[in-house]
Formats: sequence, C-alpha cells, structure tokens
Amino acid sequence: MTDFDVAVCGVGAMGSAALYHLARRGLRTVGIEQATPGHDGGSSHGTTRIIRLSYFEHSSYVPLLRHAYALWRDLEQAAGRTLLHRTGILEMGPEDGTLVPSTLAATRLHNLPHEVLGAASLMTRYPVFRVPDNFITLLQPDGGFLEASVAIQAHVALAQAHGATLHTGEAVQAIEPHNGGVRITTGRRRITASAAIVAAGPWLAKLLPAASLPLRVTRQAFGYFVPREPALFSAGRCPVFLLESRHGIHYGIPFDSEPGLKVAKHHHADATVDPGAQDRTVTAADEALMRGAIAEHLPAANGPLNGAKTCLYTMTPDGDFILDRLPACPQIVVASPCSGHGFKFAPLIGEILADLATTGVTKHDISRFRLSRFA
Repeated sequence: MTDFDVAVCGVGAMGSAALYHLARRGLRTVGIEQATPGHDGGSSHGTTRIIRLSYFEHSSYVPLLRHAYALWRDLEQAAGRTLLHRTGILEMGPEDGTLVPSTLAATRLHNLPHEVLGAASLMTRYPVFRVPDNFITLLQPDGGFLEASVAIQAHVALAQAHGATLHTGEAVQAIEPHNGGVRITTGRRRITASAAIVAAGPWLAKLLPAASLPLRVTRQAFGYFVPREPALFSAGRCPVFLLESRHGIHYGIPFDSEPGLKVAKHHHADATVDPGAQDRTVTAADEALMRGAIAEHLPAANGPLNGAKTCLYTMTPDGDFILDRLPACPQIVVASPCSGHGFKFAPLIGEILADLATTGVTKHDISRFRLSRFA
C-alpha cells in the first residue's frame, strides 16, 4: 500500500489549488514544498495578479476562464473572504497592433460584454492616460485583480482542513516510477503514492530530466510607482490595464491595492536564468524599461519608485501551458501553466490536475496543452 493517493510536488499557485481539489474529494494527499507556499523565489509570490475574461493570447482560453471565475467565487465562499476584485480592464494599443485586435476578436467570438473607445474617448473618461490618435481601447467590465498570496494561503488552509498533509522546507530530489505508482525522495524522507503531480514552476524541468521538457526560465521585474496624483489611480477610478506601445506590452494594477501603482513590462527579459541562482536585484535598467511607458502614456503616475521585485516566467516555445500525463509514466502529471499568464487559472488548473491524477481525463478542453505538440 502506498503512503498517499496523490503527492503534489510544488505548492505554489497551481500546486496549492491541486492539493485543495484532491483533499476535498477525500483523497490521501501530500504537498511537498522546498520553501514555503508562495515564497518569493519563484513565480507565485506577490500581493496581486490581473484577471481578465477575454484573452489576446488565444480565444480558446475564454471558456476555461469562465469556469475559473466560477471557481474563484467558490473559493471565496469556502475561505470566507474576497479574493477577486472587479475593476474593469482597459486594453490599449494601436489598431493594427497585437493586443487589442486579438482581444477584440476573442471578445466578439465569445460574445463578451465590452466597449470600444477611441483615443479621445479614453482620455476623456480616464484622464490619466495619454495615447496617440491611432490607439483604440477595449474596456471589459469583468477584468480586475486577484489577491495572489492570500489565495495561495486559502487553498493551503482549506486543503489541510480537508486532511491534506503538507511538508515545507523540503526539496524534492527525485521522482521515480515505483510499483505502478511513484516514489518521491526528499532530503528528509521517501514517499510513495499512486500518482504524483509535479507543479514545480521554474524547477520543473530539473525534477523531470528524462522528460526533456522544452521549458526556459526568464527573470522578470515589476515595480511600484508613487503617482503624482494618487487619487486618480484608486481602484474605483482607474481599472487594471494592459498597454501595447513602442515600449512593448505593460500592465498596471491600481494604487490602493499595492504600495504604489504596480507596473511591469510583460516579457521584460528573454535571457535564460537558473532559478536557484537568479539575480533578484532590480537595476536602473529594469526601472527604465518600466518607466518609459509610464512617462509617455501615464505621466501622472511617473513618480518615485516605491519598491521593486523580480519573479520568474517558465516559458514554453509557443507560450501555451503544459497540462498532461507523462507518456512513459502516466501516473506522473506535469503542470506548467506558465509563460507569465497562468495565475488567474489557478483553481481551474487545480481541478484539472486532480482529474488527471485520479482518472486520467478531464471534462475541460486541454488539447492545446498536451505534450505531444512538441514531439
């Protein structure tokens, strides 16, 4: 007999959600985390993350997001607190760019509530922005932000309330097939389970070297800018936003949810880094990449930098997730809902991973995320 039905390796955004969905189904479940859930050395830390219903990355994400929104509300009810804050979301950019046309196509395909604003209309309604005449803006009322670290804590606490075991400060050293299940070796013990979910973020490829996963880890920086006119950037007056410009794609989260207006350049850097040896110092060059777009398009926010941090993106070649069982060892489920846009899906990913680890199938369409596409 195995020690557990399912072992979850990595208890960040996705691992904590999987742990919860497994435990609430009554399964003997263990989570193994090398530090603490939501630690600041990976991809899941921080106060907030943006959530948006339409999706410029690909329209096939929209049905998944609809279910994710429902699961966030279920989690809020179970946790007894608000985690998802609707502010609306503005997506701005040139009418012949990537961001707005792609999001607008997905919005229309799925018949989502929205409004299209020209440059003058945007600046009249939201005077903090300065955009050229060829910019258009898509306003979606369902956008907003999630309380990221609190959501991870909620998933973990609820999983433990349902009987899950949690080992923290314990790094996984090996994950191997064993008697039809798996054996996991850490620095402290060996654990056997009928199945394992590996949701180790930037450490995923190192934990499963034989799988040859096509993943690349990059370092990203984000900063908190003190607006010159703070009242204009409250969540009640300024939605979360995505902005495509000559500086790239930047995102922002309102001032009153953070110690400043949270701003980052999406895909800030492309250089591959070692997750265990990344340089977490935010440099003047990092700040310049964030500040350029602010100075040009949000001058009222172009105040002092009130802190900055780094996080890691785990990139696939096509930017889509990996959610699949290993072909050579189907009792091991690989989870890399990554490439810098996965957090908003966390409770849905947890449900999908619980499905794959227990029955091998899920009702959700994850055909886009199969490993076979890299064959």
